[in-house]
Amino acid sequence: MSPLTLVIAAALGLAAAFALDVLCAARGLLPPGFREPWRRVLAGLIVAAFLAVGVFLPLAAAVAGVKIEPPNLSKIDTFQLFELHLMMVVVMTVWFLLGFAGRPRLAQVPRVPLPAAPPAPPDGLPSGMSAPEGAGLIPVHEESLGTSPAPPLAETSPPTPIPAVLPPPPPSEIPLGRQFLAQFGFLAPDVPREIGLGLSLGLAAWLAVLAAIIAIAGVLLALGFKDAVPHTPPALVGLIAALPFGVRFAVSLSAGVVEESFFRGFLQPRVGIVLSTAFFVLAHLSYGQPFMLVGIALLSLIYAFLVRWRQSVWAAIAAHALFDGIQLLVVVPAVLKLIEGTAGKAAAFLGLCG
Repeated sequence: MSPLTLVIAAALGLAAAFALDVLCAARGLLPPGFREPWRRVLAGLIVAAFLAVGVFLPLAAAVAGVKIEPPNLSKIDTFQLFELHLMMVVVMTVWFLLGFAGRPRLAQVPRVPLPAAPPAPPDGLPSGMSAPEGAGLIPVHEESLGTSPAPPLAETSPPTPIPAVLPPPPPSEIPLGRQFLAQFGFLAPDVPREIGLGLSLGLAAWLAVLAAIIAIAGVLLALGFKDAVPHTPPALVGLIAALPFGVRFAVSLSAGVVEESFFRGFLQPRVGIVLSTAFFVLAHLSYGQPFMLVGIALLSLIYAFLVRWRQSVWAAIAAHALFDGIQLLVVVPAVLKLIEGTAGKAAAFLGLCG
């Protein structure tokens, strides 16, 4: 990795983290813990470091003229397949803890006793009634003390006794775990229903995006841009498709849960659909086939509007995991077998002819 690539990636990561901070403040979404400058700066640096490595490094390499080769999956262990997703989880968790953990609990509203009302004259109350006990004790905020005196009573009207008013209960402290779920879009009235909706819409999205990609490829080929359309799947996708079924299933599930939590649950409410989609697309630039980014962008927009509509990430998680599962468990292995079978038949035919 060239120094220029690292410098460009670091600069882009810092700029993106600064934009996240500014947009959070503009939308009123800065965590309360960020009132302490060290928390805010540290969280921004952690986000910038991840964005530099996980999102902008392929773009920086392209700008610097450096080609990033896909990893050889035969030489790495299974755990390394999930390193990027693990980094996303760590970044979200640390950002959340810096913003919400360790804050003082809300204090109860003080009750300040006011002077008791003067006793009413005997003829001011009906027979058999007296002023209520405890009159004059009402809840007030500290800043309201000594502001404006009560208006004087008319001379002809009897004083009205002040009823006893109990203070409202203090606001309850939201548990940290529930706050975490709320911050990243995991709260929903009916999670199984959201997942079922995501699965059905995910299948429709897969068919729609597949049809769109075929149509766009046909247009490019008709216009003579043959080099713009890939003729083989990305090497990284082929390498992952060759892994055991259980590993491919885990990769699909991890991509759906973690990537949607980070790009749609964490980034989208704070930076908007356009920027979060751009970050999602750039994170897949390492595949080495720009044409694939068209389909990735379409899928990202579908997931983004699905999150906006449902106000949670569960449907998008299900749709994303379903799409990756269909691709890695069914489509890509079938296509690779077809290509291998066709190549083998062609080689055998050429051998017989030779």
